[in-house]
Amino acid sequence: MFRTLAAAGIAALTFVAPAAAQQLSLSEVSSYLNTIQSAQSGFTQLNADGSISTGTLYIKRPGKVRFEYDPPEESVVLASSGAVYIVDKKLGGQTDTYPLSRTPLSIVLDRNVDLTRSGMVTDTGYDGTATTVTAQDPRNPEAGTIQLKFTANPVELRQWVITDGQGTPTTVVLNDLQEASLRNSFFLVDNVID
Repeated sequence: MFRTLAAAGIAALTFVAPAAAQQLSLSEVSSYLNTIQSAQSGFTQLNADGSISTGTLYIKRPGKVRFEYDPPEESVVLASSGAVYIVDKKLGGQTDTYPLSRTPLSIVLDRNVDLTRSGMVTDTGYDGTATTVTAQDPRNPEAGTIQLKFTANPVELRQWVITDGQGTPTTVVLNDLQEASLRNSFFLVDNVID
């Protein structure tokens, strides 16, 4: 179900960071995520079955994301108006829909990200170059978890691993998340199907 949405990449990436780097606090990570208002990035997705997909990711907070997959895939995944839409253009625009709250990606798309909330963060880590934060929606833990990976100086989101409620992981590696001007209409499912 979340194979396409998670849109991710190569799990064994090495990130270069300054020698003086240190683990980021949950407040620093929350503040950084709240600065992301409208952005885009190329991505690589590593799916649980070992397949790899690439494409472009667009985010407009709160609540909007769009994954456009490169050929040969012909799908678009959108989150907007509290729902996730998976549009398969190969099948004439056939759309699967489910609530955004059923995916841990909703944590990142929230109006105010606060990872210090009780029950949200289930694990943190630091490998000498990157800070990882594993979170779940404490109101909906059965939806799964999202593990976010950040580098510091400056703080940057590098990848996430979404593990759905069935325990299936999908990794998304971001190439270079940059600010972008995106219209709300870009995230409407009707504009993808037409």
